[in-house]
Amino acid sequence: MNEISDLKHKPTVLVTGAAGFLGERIVEELLQENSPLEVKEVIGFDKKAYTGNSHPNFRFIEGDIINFDAVNELMNTIDIVIHSAAIIDWGTKSKEDVLAVNLDGTHNIIKACKLNGVEHIVYTSSLDAVYTGKPLRNINENQDYPRKHANVYCESKQLAEEAILAANTNDLRTCILRPCDIFGEKDPYHIEPLIGMAKSGFYVRLGNGSSKCQHVYVGNMAYAHVLAAKELWTKNEKIVGEIYFITDGDGENFFKFYDSIVEGAGYRIFPKNFWIPKSVAYSMGAISEGIAIVMRPIKKYNPNFSRFAVNYTCTDFTFSADKAKDELGYSEKYSHEEAVQNTINHFHKLNKNK
Repeated sequence: MNEISDLKHKPTVLVTGAAGFLGERIVEELLQENSPLEVKEVIGFDKKAYTGNSHPNFRFIEGDIINFDAVNELMNTIDIVIHSAAIIDWGTKSKEDVLAVNLDGTHNIIKACKLNGVEHIVYTSSLDAVYTGKPLRNINENQDYPRKHANVYCESKQLAEEAILAANTNDLRTCILRPCDIFGEKDPYHIEPLIGMAKSGFYVRLGNGSSKCQHVYVGNMAYAHVLAAKELWTKNEKIVGEIYFITDGDGENFFKFYDSIVEGAGYRIFPKNFWIPKSVAYSMGAISEGIAIVMRPIKKYNPNFSRFAVNYTCTDFTFSADKAKDELGYSEKYSHEEAVQNTINHFHKLNKNK
Protein backbone atom coordinates (compact mmCIF):
# COMPACT_ATOMS: atom_id res chain seq x y z
CA MET A 1 0.00 0.00 0.00
CA ASN A 2 1.49 3.34 -1.00
CA GLU A 3 1.80 6.25 1.43
CA ILE A 4 -1.15 8.25 0.04
CA SER A 5 -3.65 5.37 0.18
CA ASP A 6 -2.28 4.33 3.58
CA LEU A 7 -3.09 7.77 5.01
CA LYS A 8 -6.74 7.29 4.02
CA HIS A 9 -6.88 4.37 6.43
CA LYS A 10 -5.43 6.37 9.32
CA PRO A 11 -7.93 8.35 11.40
CA THR A 12 -7.80 11.98 12.37
CA VAL A 13 -8.52 12.11 16.10
CA LEU A 14 -9.95 15.06 18.02
CA VAL A 15 -9.08 15.24 21.73
CA THR A 16 -11.21 17.66 23.73
CA GLY A 17 -9.69 18.89 26.97
CA ALA A 18 -6.28 18.41 25.35
CA ALA A 19 -4.59 20.93 27.66
CA GLY A 20 -5.74 19.11 30.79
CA PHE A 21 -3.94 16.62 32.99
CA LEU A 22 -5.36 13.57 31.21
CA GLY A 23 -6.03 15.13 27.81
CA GLU A 24 -2.41 16.15 27.29
CA ARG A 25 -1.27 12.60 28.02
CA ILE A 26 -3.89 11.15 25.64
CA VAL A 27 -2.38 13.30 22.88
CA GLU A 28 1.10 12.00 23.72
CA GLU A 29 0.01 8.36 23.76
CA LEU A 30 -1.75 8.72 20.40
CA LEU A 31 1.43 10.10 18.86
CA GLN A 32 3.79 7.47 20.27
CA GLU A 33 5.60 5.44 17.60
CA ASN A 34 4.29 2.24 19.19
CA SER A 35 0.70 3.50 19.55
CA PRO A 36 -1.89 0.75 18.94
CA LEU A 37 -3.76 3.23 16.73
CA GLU A 38 -1.71 4.73 13.91
CA VAL A 39 -3.14 8.20 13.31
CA LYS A 40 -3.06 10.61 10.40
CA GLU A 41 -3.38 13.64 12.69
CA VAL A 42 -4.34 14.55 16.23
CA ILE A 43 -6.20 17.79 16.86
CA GLY A 44 -6.32 19.13 20.40
CA PHE A 45 -9.13 21.40 21.52
CA ASP A 46 -9.31 23.26 24.83
CA LYS A 47 -10.10 26.69 26.26
CA LYS A 48 -6.74 26.63 28.06
CA ALA A 49 -3.39 26.98 26.33
CA TYR A 50 -1.63 23.74 25.42
CA THR A 51 1.76 23.28 27.13
CA GLY A 52 2.59 19.76 25.98
CA ASN A 53 5.18 18.62 23.48
CA SER A 54 4.99 19.63 19.83
CA HIS A 55 4.67 17.03 17.06
CA PRO A 56 4.37 17.31 13.27
CA ASN A 57 1.09 15.38 13.33
CA PHE A 58 -0.49 17.50 16.07
CA ARG A 59 -2.46 20.75 15.87
CA PHE A 60 -3.96 22.64 18.77
CA ILE A 61 -7.05 24.81 18.44
CA GLU A 62 -8.13 27.02 21.32
CA GLY A 63 -11.86 27.00 21.96
CA ASP A 64 -14.67 26.06 24.31
CA ILE A 65 -16.98 23.06 23.96
CA ILE A 66 -19.93 25.13 25.15
CA ASN A 67 -19.61 27.09 21.88
CA PHE A 68 -21.42 24.87 19.39
CA ASP A 69 -20.25 26.78 16.31
CA ALA A 70 -16.61 26.34 17.37
CA VAL A 71 -17.17 22.63 17.98
CA ASN A 72 -19.06 22.12 14.74
CA GLU A 73 -16.34 23.83 12.73
CA LEU A 74 -13.82 21.24 13.93
CA MET A 75 -15.69 18.15 12.89
CA ASN A 76 -15.58 18.11 9.09
CA THR A 77 -12.19 16.34 9.03
CA ILE A 78 -12.55 14.21 12.19
CA ASP A 79 -12.88 10.43 12.31
CA ILE A 80 -12.74 9.79 16.06
CA VAL A 81 -13.51 12.05 19.02
CA ILE A 82 -11.95 11.39 22.41
CA HIS A 83 -14.05 13.63 24.62
CA SER A 84 -12.18 14.28 27.87
CA ALA A 85 -13.04 17.94 28.45
CA ALA A 86 -14.86 18.58 31.73
CA ILE A 87 -15.09 20.79 34.77
CA ILE A 88 -13.78 18.69 37.64
CA ASP A 89 -15.30 20.28 40.70
CA TRP A 90 -16.65 18.96 43.98
CA GLY A 91 -18.70 21.80 45.34
CA THR A 92 -17.58 25.38 44.67
CA LYS A 93 -18.66 26.10 41.10
CA SER A 94 -22.30 26.73 40.35
CA LYS A 95 -24.55 23.93 39.14
CA GLU A 96 -25.15 25.90 35.95
CA ASP A 97 -21.42 26.18 35.18
CA VAL A 98 -20.73 22.49 35.74
CA LEU A 99 -23.70 21.31 33.68
CA ALA A 100 -22.95 23.80 30.89
CA VAL A 101 -19.57 22.17 30.27
CA ASN A 102 -20.04 18.58 31.33
CA LEU A 103 -23.53 18.02 29.93
CA ASP A 104 -24.31 20.76 27.40
CA GLY A 105 -20.76 20.54 26.03
CA THR A 106 -21.22 16.80 25.58
CA HIS A 107 -24.49 17.40 23.72
CA ASN A 108 -22.60 19.82 21.45
CA ILE A 109 -20.01 17.14 20.69
CA ILE A 110 -22.72 14.58 19.90
CA LYS A 111 -24.71 16.98 17.69
CA ALA A 112 -21.62 18.10 15.75
CA CYS A 113 -20.55 14.48 15.23
CA LYS A 114 -23.95 13.60 13.78
CA LEU A 115 -24.04 16.65 11.51
CA ASN A 116 -20.58 15.92 10.13
CA GLY A 117 -20.70 12.15 9.87
CA VAL A 118 -18.17 11.45 12.64
CA GLU A 119 -18.65 7.79 13.52
CA HIS A 120 -16.78 7.26 16.80
CA ILE A 121 -16.76 8.82 20.29
CA VAL A 122 -14.74 7.66 23.28
CA TYR A 123 -16.08 9.48 26.33
CA THR A 124 -14.07 10.06 29.52
CA SER A 125 -16.45 9.67 32.42
CA SER A 126 -15.62 8.96 36.05
CA LEU A 127 -16.33 6.39 38.72
CA ASP A 128 -18.06 9.35 40.41
CA ALA A 129 -21.05 8.66 38.14
CA VAL A 130 -21.96 5.75 40.44
CA TYR A 131 -20.58 7.18 43.69
CA THR A 132 -23.15 6.86 46.48
CA GLY A 133 -21.23 8.08 49.54
CA LYS A 134 -21.60 4.60 51.02
CA PRO A 135 -19.12 1.72 50.76
CA LEU A 136 -18.98 0.07 47.34
CA ARG A 137 -16.76 -2.99 47.26
CA ASN A 138 -15.75 -5.02 44.21
CA ILE A 139 -18.49 -3.60 42.05
CA ASN A 140 -18.60 -3.91 38.26
CA GLU A 141 -20.11 -1.94 35.40
CA ASN A 142 -23.61 -3.22 36.26
CA GLN A 143 -23.67 -0.99 39.36
CA ASP A 144 -26.78 1.21 39.24
CA TYR A 145 -26.62 4.98 39.31
CA PRO A 146 -27.51 6.39 42.74
CA ARG A 147 -30.94 7.89 43.32
CA LYS A 148 -29.30 11.07 44.57
CA HIS A 149 -25.80 12.34 43.86
CA ALA A 150 -23.34 13.81 46.33
CA ASN A 151 -22.78 16.87 44.15
CA VAL A 152 -23.42 18.26 40.68
CA TYR A 153 -20.14 16.93 39.29
CA CYS A 154 -21.21 13.35 40.01
CA GLU A 155 -24.65 14.10 38.61
CA SER A 156 -23.17 15.66 35.47
CA LYS A 157 -21.13 12.54 34.77
CA GLN A 158 -24.19 10.32 34.96
CA LEU A 159 -26.20 12.64 32.70
CA ALA A 160 -23.36 12.86 30.17
CA GLU A 161 -22.96 9.07 30.19
CA GLU A 162 -26.67 8.69 29.47
CA ALA A 163 -26.38 11.17 26.60
CA ILE A 164 -23.43 9.30 25.11
CA LEU A 165 -25.24 5.96 25.40
CA ALA A 166 -28.42 7.40 23.90
CA ALA A 167 -26.41 8.76 20.97
CA ASN A 168 -25.06 5.31 20.14
CA THR A 169 -26.42 4.18 16.76
CA ASN A 170 -25.22 2.37 13.66
CA ASP A 171 -23.93 5.73 12.41
CA LEU A 172 -22.29 6.90 15.65
CA ARG A 173 -20.57 4.29 17.77
CA THR A 174 -19.67 5.23 21.33
CA CYS A 175 -18.06 3.80 24.42
CA ILE A 176 -17.34 5.13 27.90
CA LEU A 177 -14.29 4.85 30.14
CA ARG A 178 -14.55 5.39 33.88
CA PRO A 179 -11.19 6.07 35.53
CA CYS A 180 -10.59 5.77 39.23
CA ASP A 181 -8.29 8.32 40.93
CA ILE A 182 -5.75 9.33 38.29
CA PHE A 183 -2.21 10.12 39.44
CA GLY A 184 1.03 10.92 37.69
CA GLU A 185 3.21 13.75 36.49
CA LYS A 186 1.47 17.15 36.61
CA ASP A 187 -1.32 15.79 38.86
CA PRO A 188 -3.14 18.93 40.08
CA TYR A 189 -5.93 17.20 41.99
CA HIS A 190 -4.25 14.95 44.55
CA ILE A 191 -0.50 15.37 44.74
CA GLU A 192 -0.23 19.15 44.55
CA PRO A 193 -2.64 19.69 47.49
CA LEU A 194 -0.86 17.03 49.56
CA ILE A 195 2.54 18.59 48.82
CA GLY A 196 1.09 21.96 49.82
CA MET A 197 0.02 20.44 53.12
CA ALA A 198 3.49 18.93 53.64
CA LYS A 199 5.11 22.29 52.91
CA SER A 200 2.86 23.92 55.53
CA GLY A 201 4.58 21.79 58.18
CA PHE A 202 1.40 20.07 59.37
CA TYR A 203 0.35 16.99 57.39
CA VAL A 204 -2.89 15.29 58.34
CA ARG A 205 -4.77 12.28 57.07
CA LEU A 206 -8.49 11.60 57.24
CA GLY A 207 -10.18 8.54 58.72
CA ASN A 208 -8.24 5.68 60.29
CA GLY A 209 -6.28 4.32 57.31
CA SER A 210 -8.51 1.31 56.70
CA SER A 211 -10.61 2.57 53.78
CA LYS A 212 -9.59 1.57 50.27
CA CYS A 213 -9.90 3.23 46.88
CA GLN A 214 -8.18 2.59 43.57
CA HIS A 215 -5.70 4.45 41.40
CA VAL A 216 -4.65 4.53 37.78
CA TYR A 217 -1.51 6.08 36.32
CA VAL A 218 -2.26 8.88 33.86
CA GLY A 219 -0.19 7.14 31.18
CA ASN A 220 -2.21 3.95 31.57
CA MET A 221 -5.50 5.83 31.54
CA ALA A 222 -4.46 7.62 28.36
CA TYR A 223 -3.39 4.31 26.85
CA ALA A 224 -6.85 2.86 27.63
CA HIS A 225 -8.38 5.69 25.57
CA VAL A 226 -6.12 4.85 22.64
CA LEU A 227 -7.13 1.19 22.88
CA ALA A 228 -10.81 2.10 22.97
CA ALA A 229 -10.41 4.39 19.95
CA LYS A 230 -8.59 1.64 18.08
CA GLU A 231 -11.27 -0.95 18.86
CA LEU A 232 -14.02 1.39 17.64
CA TRP A 233 -12.02 2.25 14.51
CA THR A 234 -11.43 -1.43 13.68
CA LYS A 235 -15.14 -2.24 14.12
CA ASN A 236 -15.05 -4.25 17.33
CA GLU A 237 -18.80 -4.40 17.89
CA LYS A 238 -18.33 -5.90 21.35
CA ILE A 239 -17.33 -2.54 22.87
CA VAL A 240 -20.00 -0.40 21.18
CA GLY A 241 -22.32 1.21 23.72
CA GLU A 242 -20.34 -0.23 26.63
CA ILE A 243 -18.89 1.24 29.84
CA TYR A 244 -15.50 0.26 31.26
CA PHE A 245 -13.87 0.81 34.65
CA ILE A 246 -10.13 1.39 34.36
CA THR A 247 -7.72 0.77 37.24
CA ASP A 248 -4.14 -0.38 37.71
CA GLY A 249 -4.65 -2.77 40.59
CA ASP A 250 -6.16 -3.58 43.95
CA GLY A 251 -7.44 -1.00 46.38
CA GLU A 252 -5.20 0.93 48.76
CA ASN A 253 -5.80 3.62 51.32
CA PHE A 254 -5.78 7.03 49.64
CA PHE A 255 -3.31 8.66 52.04
CA LYS A 256 -0.99 5.69 52.43
CA PHE A 257 -0.74 5.47 48.64
CA TYR A 258 0.25 9.11 48.21
CA ASP A 259 2.53 9.33 51.27
CA SER A 260 5.31 7.49 49.43
CA ILE A 261 5.07 9.87 46.49
CA VAL A 262 5.10 13.01 48.65
CA GLU A 263 8.08 11.76 50.67
CA GLY A 264 9.83 10.43 47.57
CA ALA A 265 9.60 13.89 46.02
CA GLY A 266 11.60 15.23 48.97
CA TYR A 267 8.90 16.64 51.21
CA ARG A 268 8.79 16.00 54.94
CA ILE A 269 5.60 14.56 56.37
CA PHE A 270 4.96 15.80 59.89
CA PRO A 271 3.36 14.63 62.10
CA LYS A 272 4.36 11.21 60.86
CA ASN A 273 1.14 9.42 61.71
CA PHE A 274 -1.65 11.89 62.50
CA TRP A 275 -5.19 10.91 61.50
CA ILE A 276 -8.37 12.96 62.00
CA PRO A 277 -11.42 10.77 62.70
CA LYS A 278 -13.97 10.85 59.90
CA SER A 279 -16.73 12.48 61.98
CA VAL A 280 -14.46 15.32 63.08
CA ALA A 281 -13.05 15.78 59.57
CA TYR A 282 -16.56 15.92 58.10
CA SER A 283 -17.48 18.85 60.34
CA MET A 284 -14.24 20.59 59.44
CA GLY A 285 -15.01 20.07 55.75
CA ALA A 286 -18.37 21.79 56.15
CA ILE A 287 -16.64 24.79 57.72
CA SER A 288 -14.07 24.89 54.91
CA GLU A 289 -16.82 24.89 52.28
CA GLY A 290 -18.64 27.67 54.12
CA ILE A 291 -15.54 29.85 54.12
CA ALA A 292 -15.12 29.29 50.37
CA ILE A 293 -18.71 30.39 49.77
CA VAL A 294 -18.27 33.52 51.89
CA MET A 295 -15.06 34.36 50.02
CA ARG A 296 -16.55 33.76 46.57
CA PRO A 297 -17.33 37.43 45.81
CA ILE A 298 -13.67 38.26 46.53
CA LYS A 299 -11.85 35.13 45.37
CA LYS A 300 -13.17 31.91 43.87
CA TYR A 301 -11.30 28.79 44.89
CA ASN A 302 -11.89 25.09 45.47
CA PRO A 303 -11.32 24.07 49.08
CA ASN A 304 -9.16 20.95 49.23
CA PHE A 305 -10.88 20.13 52.50
CA SER A 306 -14.58 19.44 51.86
CA ARG A 307 -17.25 17.06 53.08
CA PHE A 308 -17.08 15.26 49.76
CA ALA A 309 -13.30 14.85 50.07
CA VAL A 310 -13.69 13.46 53.58
CA ASN A 311 -16.36 10.96 52.61
CA TYR A 312 -14.56 10.02 49.41
CA THR A 313 -11.23 9.25 51.07
CA CYS A 314 -12.74 7.52 54.11
CA THR A 315 -15.14 5.15 52.33
CA ASP A 316 -14.34 1.91 50.48
CA PHE A 317 -14.78 2.22 46.70
CA THR A 318 -13.29 -0.73 44.79
CA PHE A 319 -13.85 -2.53 41.51
CA SER A 320 -11.87 -4.36 38.81
CA ALA A 321 -10.86 -3.68 35.21
CA ASP A 322 -11.65 -7.24 34.13
CA LYS A 323 -14.20 -6.17 31.52
CA ALA A 324 -11.73 -3.71 29.98
CA LYS A 325 -9.06 -6.42 29.91
CA ASP A 326 -11.39 -8.91 28.24
CA GLU A 327 -13.00 -6.62 25.66
CA LEU A 328 -10.54 -3.74 25.10
CA GLY A 329 -7.40 -5.77 25.58
CA TYR A 330 -6.41 -3.36 28.34
CA SER A 331 -3.38 -4.02 30.47
CA GLU A 332 -1.04 -1.64 32.23
CA LYS A 333 1.42 -0.23 29.70
CA TYR A 334 3.43 1.23 32.58
CA SER A 335 4.12 -0.92 35.64
CA HIS A 336 3.18 0.28 39.10
CA GLU A 337 6.84 0.78 39.98
CA GLU A 338 7.52 2.78 36.82
CA ALA A 339 4.38 4.89 37.25
CA VAL A 340 5.19 5.79 40.86
CA GLN A 341 8.83 6.51 40.05
CA ASN A 342 7.90 8.72 37.08
CA THR A 343 5.59 10.67 39.35
CA ILE A 344 8.17 11.01 42.12
CA ASN A 345 10.82 12.15 39.64
CA HIS A 346 8.55 14.85 38.26
CA PHE A 347 7.64 16.35 41.62
CA HIS A 348 11.15 15.93 42.99
CA LYS A 349 12.51 17.94 40.05
CA LEU A 350 9.96 20.68 40.72
CA ASN A 351 11.01 20.69 44.37
CA LYS A 352 14.70 21.03 43.50
CA ASN A 353 14.03 23.87 41.05
CA LYS A 354 12.22 26.00 43.62
